[in-house]
Amino acid sequence: MATVQKIYEEMQRMAPLELAESWDNPGLLVDCGGEVSRVLVALDVTAETLAEAEQNGCQLIVTHHPVIFHPLKKLSPADLPFQLVQKGISAICMHTNLDAAEGGVNEVLAGIFGMKNWEPFAGGCGRVGEVEPITVPELARKAQVELGARCNTPLDGPEVPVKYADTGKPVRRLAVISGAGGGLFEEALAMEADCLLTGEADHHDALDAKRLGLSIVATSHYATEFPVAAAVAQKLRAAFPAVEVLVSTANRDPFTYL
Repeated sequence: MATVQKIYEEMQRMAPLELAESWDNPGLLVDCGGEVSRVLVALDVTAETLAEAEQNGCQLIVTHHPVIFHPLKKLSPADLPFQLVQKGISAICMHTNLDAAEGGVNEVLAGIFGMKNWEPFAGGCGRVGEVEPITVPELARKAQVELGARCNTPLDGPEVPVKYADTGKPVRRLAVISGAGGGLFEEALAMEADCLLTGEADHHDALDAKRLGLSIVATSHYATEFPVAAAVAQKLRAAFPAVEVLVSTANRDPFTYL
């Protein structure tokens, strides 16, 4: 039977802790110990994913975003780490190390968009590579379809909200970086990318990137990162055939878009 510790060791092989940014807090953040027969893989530990894990008899939740990020000064029944311990459910959270890892968040994105000959950028976190020539509006529509097919359907609004800044040039070299990567447009330009696809980009990032000749496609933080859950689940199933590994169906984008 698998244990929390053995699964944590496998997750460290998948996403070595040394790849994490210095400010990050990845790891086995809630350790209730014991044997594991069912695991839930999600993007976040939320009230919904915790209830889902409990209903499915999971002893462990594996997520991308840390359930404990800032130093804790107190714990109460309203806090998710408290509730995890109360229910005997452990939490392994692999964050920026999973972003940068081989087969991690950004390589999953690179695969979705058919990137070839990719290489790391932005300190090893993102990926940049070649794609079949495509216009920026076409790329934005493709992102909406492909990411929407890999994310949980929202309760309301579009499956994947997409915005883009188009220089008018076709995209032949694409940079991808999940989450809040819009501010990294200069690193994408340095890698000779035609377009940066990310989760979040603000108004000034878009203005400056477009002025310098780089298009931007932003598809929401959630949509660029949730697809890694299926990849993590697949690897855990291969490593622990006796463990039932579920991908969360309750984990959704926290925003509602008009």
